[in-house]
Amino acid sequence: MNSSPTISNALCLSFVEIEALIEGSTILGLPRLFLTPGRKFLLYPVKELNLECYQEECYQENAINLLTTNTNSNNISNQNSQVISIKAWAECQQCQVIQTQEELPKISSYTVYSTKGLEQILQRYSQIFVAYLRVYLLSQPVEEFHPQAQEKLGKFIGISKAININQTIPIFNNISFEKLKKTIENREPKKHPELEKLLSDLAKIPHLAAQQIQADIKDILGWRSHKPVEKLTWINEIAARGNPTKDNSKSNYEVGTSFEDIVRKSLEFIGFKIDESHKGGAGGLDLFCSQPYPLVGECKAGKKIPNATAVQLLNLATLRLKDETIISQIAKIIIGPGKPTSQLIDAAKVHNMAIIKPETLEKLVQLQANYPNSIDLFRLKEFLKAGKSDEEIEAYIQEVYQQIKIRSQIVNLVKNYLEKSNLESVRIEGLYGAYINSEFSKQLNKETIYQILIELSSPLAGYLGRKKGKNWENDQFYFLRELSSN
Repeated sequence: MNSSPTISNALCLSFVEIEALIEGSTILGLPRLFLTPGRKFLLYPVKELNLECYQEECYQENAINLLTTNTNSNNISNQNSQVISIKAWAECQQCQVIQTQEELPKISSYTVYSTKGLEQILQRYSQIFVAYLRVYLLSQPVEEFHPQAQEKLGKFIGISKAININQTIPIFNNISFEKLKKTIENREPKKHPELEKLLSDLAKIPHLAAQQIQADIKDILGWRSHKPVEKLTWINEIAARGNPTKDNSKSNYEVGTSFEDIVRKSLEFIGFKIDESHKGGAGGLDLFCSQPYPLVGECKAGKKIPNATAVQLLNLATLRLKDETIISQIAKIIIGPGKPTSQLIDAAKVHNMAIIKPETLEKLVQLQANYPNSIDLFRLKEFLKAGKSDEEIEAYIQEVYQQIKIRSQIVNLVKNYLEKSNLESVRIEGLYGAYINSEFSKQLNKETIYQILIELSSPLAGYLGRKKGKNWENDQFYFLRELSSN
């Protein structure tokens, strides 16, 4: 039986370089010696102290953000941290030597260093070694300490114990890595510098929403996003709060308020803007959404939805919004687990009110959690039918999942076609031929598939990439990232 390959040495690089390599924002590392292609080694992070210019001048802006957020991390070897965490290993694919300043501006955008930072390195060492590194995450970080690591920046050190490695956790898949490698070799400019600039600006905003947008942008760019994990366990409480078990410690008011709170949170989560001036309570309108279109609602926790709920919603909405014309036109919902009476259903139909169960709202929120921004609120509005609307909204949810499934199939079709043909990109003609001969449904024509390809290759989707041709039939598409339809 063959034993797993092991590594017993490590390359000391700036921790900013290593974090960028792990993040996937670069595949380039700058050692202080020539690396033989095929050589494997761990990546040992040390603090960069050899640049004489200010950080803002020597590093790219994204690297400065990494520097700021990780300076106090125990991943850096310094006087206050004796043990560091090695998180990745790499294999050198290619190593180039740069000895003139002419190439520095083009190569700098693919490193963590600015042109001025590279000029500093070139001036000090007379040449710059640029290593193309295929990076893999270790299954478990390795704690290590080497007292001379700082002096060995850019060079190799031995480690205390050989580490078993595998190639099951690459930062890039084969196609993505080779594509990026070729782009850098040809010194082509980056495709989305405006998104990287936006990413840097968002990094300065200490807000969860900004972090989520950063994560989405990194996905679009093909980086590992390290998405902030939002605790979404509350989603599973939506139906439960609408159907509370008997709890003598809570009054009916507390139960009702708790349900109202989670309904407002749910609607905000799927994209509505909640007007905070309407928070229910005695004589209050339970919820009012102002965007993307006006929506008013009443929440009724418990086993019954009173007959007067429709009239109550209408009266409260008119009282609070003070415009009967607007009230007659806007969307209106009643949310509660109880079985509506025939009288309530008739009233809801007269006043164009949709009645839905908390379980239905929970399914909508789960859809949004699994596939952010997949819910078209204007399309959803078409399914808010007067009277009971659970079946209609369930039909909309299934419609969205079906559309996601089709797009997932097309992403996989592009990926598999390129892997089998060993090509970097494919035109619609070749892809449509593969689609016709695949196990997928044959209901889509060439033009429809092309429109979906355009959608999937937009900067805000980022599942595919697109090279624009002279006409639509000459556009070329390539794979960037998976779209799961589970």
